[in-house]
Amino acid sequence: MPSSPPNAPTTPPGRGSDDRERDGEIVADDNDDADSSIGDESTRDSLTSIRSSILAFHEENGRTYHSMSAGKYFLPNDADEINRLDLQHQIFRLTFNDQLCLCPKNKGAKRVLDLGTGTGIWAIEYADEHPEAEVIGVDLSPVQPEFVPPNCIFEIDDLEKDWTWSKPFDFIFSRFMTGSFADNGAIVKKAFDQLEPGGYFEAQDMAVPFGCDDGTLTTDSDLWTWCLWLMQAMEAFGRPLTAAQKWKELMEAAGFEDVVEEVYKWPTNGWARSPHYKRLGQWVLYDMDQVMEPAILAPMTRSLGWTREEAIVLAARARAVLRDPRVHAYWPIHVVYGRKPLRARAPKP
Repeated sequence: MPSSPPNAPTTPPGRGSDDRERDGEIVADDNDDADSSIGDESTRDSLTSIRSSILAFHEENGRTYHSMSAGKYFLPNDADEINRLDLQHQIFRLTFNDQLCLCPKNKGAKRVLDLGTGTGIWAIEYADEHPEAEVIGVDLSPVQPEFVPPNCIFEIDDLEKDWTWSKPFDFIFSRFMTGSFADNGAIVKKAFDQLEPGGYFEAQDMAVPFGCDDGTLTTDSDLWTWCLWLMQAMEAFGRPLTAAQKWKELMEAAGFEDVVEEVYKWPTNGWARSPHYKRLGQWVLYDMDQVMEPAILAPMTRSLGWTREEAIVLAARARAVLRDPRVHAYWPIHVVYGRKPLRARAPKP
């Protein structure tokens, strides 16, 4: 296993100041250790074949992955990942004071599109809270539950292909899609075009690498190395982990107005003094403890030629640092939303 990734940043982001809960810094706790039935037989056989191919998940490194547009997404879609994603949704609820989104559409919308819906939990809960809204969740993997609110439906599709919805949306939502798209700008442009005037697009994403404000996360640690190798592998994979830091710029370039960006911090374990951040960190640790290995398995073995065993060893070493309350690291969480103008802008002369 290589000792360090090429082109590695030299320091974790953060001001390196003393522990004070001001300016957004978290203080460490020093005491803590739908289908059709009409058609001929050949049509029905063709549809059956398509459904079967979508449901026949691809197995790799002991995990299963989506079969539609196989190889595009780096995380698995098996039961362990489904449970982790539902837990992660609750971490967002805890972070945002139980809100599903931060833009004005938290109060309701008419027609909603959830990009990369995953288990569908966000779409289901939004549909439950806003029964007047029509909610559509889209993903490469058909892992959503069968019984959902009547105003919520799921579609299996590749969002990098042409969007074919004929009716516009007034709210498009995206969460944790970093590393999902080869061209994030193209996705933002599609969202802009698919929104009705005055509609909102909101993206919630995790930025990499880790942040640390007091120097306890060092650049020679296994956790830092894990993160840098993941970034390197995803770059080689053609789907860099840069979406979170670029959503605001991309939205403004696409034509969105009144673009707002808010940045939150997820402590990597229960190291924080604040009860809120301590609880948040404990949940984040449980979440990240499960994803450290699968997050690097596909990227490292597909893009950089690592063996499964090498990736597992790196993940195990990084996990030990992740659990250490003396390391005051955090994940930066970016939330960016903007509104499509009510009137089209005049072309530049």
